[in-house]
Amino acid sequence: MSSITPYIAPLLVFGLVVFVHELGHFLAAKLTGVYAPVFSLGWGTRLFGVRRGETDYRVSLIPLGGFVRMASRDDESMAGIEGGTDRGSLAAAAERPADVAPALWDADSMAPFGPKAVPADRRVENKSTSARVFILSAGVIMNILLTLVVSTGIYYRAGNTYVPAVIDSVVPGAPAAIAGLTGGDRIVGINGHPIRAWDEVLDEVAPVTTGTLSVEIQRGAARFTKELTPQTAVIDDPVTGAKKTVGRIGIQVRAETVNEKLSFVAAMSAGGDATWRMATSVASVLGGLASGQVSAKNLGGPIQIARTSVQAAKRGPETLWSLIAFLSLNIAILNLVPIPVLDGGQILMVLAERIKGSAFSGRVREGFARVGVLAVLALIVLVTFNDLRNLFTK
Repeated sequence: MSSITPYIAPLLVFGLVVFVHELGHFLAAKLTGVYAPVFSLGWGTRLFGVRRGETDYRVSLIPLGGFVRMASRDDESMAGIEGGTDRGSLAAAAERPADVAPALWDADSMAPFGPKAVPADRRVENKSTSARVFILSAGVIMNILLTLVVSTGIYYRAGNTYVPAVIDSVVPGAPAAIAGLTGGDRIVGINGHPIRAWDEVLDEVAPVTTGTLSVEIQRGAARFTKELTPQTAVIDDPVTGAKKTVGRIGIQVRAETVNEKLSFVAAMSAGGDATWRMATSVASVLGGLASGQVSAKNLGGPIQIARTSVQAAKRGPETLWSLIAFLSLNIAILNLVPIPVLDGGQILMVLAERIKGSAFSGRVREGFARVGVLAVLALIVLVTFNDLRNLFTK
């Protein structure tokens, strides 16, 4: 890669992840017949864009996130949150509103870019509950699909690199040594589960803090099984940083790697497994934050993501694409958190209205929106503070 390319990486990371998320909402709105006059990357003032058909595709001033504007009962309040100029009211107007640029005005178009009223059947709230949930969840679905596609592509192109479960040495007095295991032995099964890689050994051994393990060993042409009672150790969880107790059997693994090429089907399976592992990691961190096991000081924001993007780009395209996959899944899961302005909060509101049998009042919806905006702003301030602290102290 050229010396300039890595510094463009943050634009690729932010732009692609946000674009895919908003594209999901936009396509779902189109599929369900909802009027969507604005598709924006970024918030605030419109910098530039192009209007095609009913929609103005634009890039806006604040490069944090993006939005799809849809015709709804909450349009005016949400337009205020999105900010900037060219937002206009979706109510019919005989003349061009002052906050709509002359280049966007069209006498044959619907508001805000023309004098025609938006039909009632093209507003979000007049669609079925299933259609509204589909629109709100489509961004999350698209981010998950992006992670799956990228992960599959990485495995298909680069293959699967792993450390074979071959013992290099055993710790004297540890369970493996007591059982008679020695360097050169290959672990081929644990508790009836086939084993090939060292990561699989860790997955089987770490959760066992009481009881025994049945470990199948291959030594040359011979195979035999040994019963081991793991010792316990307290470590820092690599995902959450919280203390946890794990099982250990006292072996050192031979420092060698194997790379196997994968068929497309095998790469899809590996990509799916990787996506699931990433999802459980993100969920563990969120659970740790909720329980207090994970400090909010560990959260990073846009500055940290930009720095990590540059570092990933310097290491090569596979590392950068891996980062994109991971961030895309982060965006998906975080958007499911039931904060009112996030997708999860809006889905919860739609389902609550369905159970209630009627829509919440404008005052209630506005109150929830304000709480959500304050929560998101507080999170942005927190992660930005963390980023600046890390920037100047490390």
